[in-house]
Amino acid sequence: MGSHAKTSGGLAKAALPYADAAGSEAVQVYVSNSRGWALPPGDPKQDTLFRDGCGARGLSAYIHASLLVNLGSPTELTVSRSVETLEHALRRGAAIGATAVVYHAGSSVDPAHDDKALHQLKEALLPLLDVAAAQGLPRLLVEPSAGGGRSLASKMGDLGAYLAAVEHHPWLGVCFDTCHAWAAGHDLATPGGMTRTLDELVATVGRERLMLIHANDSKDDCGSTRDRHETIGAGRIGAAAFGELFAHPATAGVPVIVETPTTEHEGHAADIALLKGLRAQCGASS
Repeated sequence: MGSHAKTSGGLAKAALPYADAAGSEAVQVYVSNSRGWALPPGDPKQDTLFRDGCGARGLSAYIHASLLVNLGSPTELTVSRSVETLEHALRRGAAIGATAVVYHAGSSVDPAHDDKALHQLKEALLPLLDVAAAQGLPRLLVEPSAGGGRSLASKMGDLGAYLAAVEHHPWLGVCFDTCHAWAAGHDLATPGGMTRTLDELVATVGRERLMLIHANDSKDDCGSTRDRHETIGAGRIGAAAFGELFAHPATAGVPVIVETPTTEHEGHAADIALLKGLRAQCGASS
């Protein structure tokens, strides 16, 4: 259980104290601008301190790639920059000891591009996956989107065609985001809704591909296609659904990252404490 951490001022200098203060057991960071294409080289000293610091704390580390990444885009420059951004994140991930790199599934944008998008995905992503697997780089984790905008994958069932497009490559895993799933139309708030959604995920891709969970409540209604995160228990999904998440066998041992809105670590600390309590209740009742 952990959170997305700040890195301003230095990767180790900022992220490790943030993770400590939030009570994190895992940590997620950006290694480039979340809404830009610039690809900074990183500071080798900070990389080493971060990697060693995570090791000493027993923290598993994850990278979230830039939110601009879209391998299904009809714009050639966007696709090439997306590939470069993922390559950069994988190399940086190896340098800082990250387990995986998360990226959004993307969209075809234009209806006229729908038929080409998955083929384009194969051409762009398969070489990256092959290199990452051959060189022992972090895994890539596709995160289904909140829907809308001709998404390549938003509902759990969409992941079947997505994985088929890259020949079910073993280096590609899945990051399940609760706010995205809710926004895409999975009713997680109704009792049994989280269980049914995770059942569909497992039926589509297999239990072993679920490698990370983003735990976020939502400010908006189910099916809104709006990706607006809320504090756990304060949004439309509600805390009970997260208890159901931890009770599902597919989530056992899968790291959980909160990306809830907060200006300081106290907000994430409260969310993590709540989730740890729900996890403990599931363990006590099992």
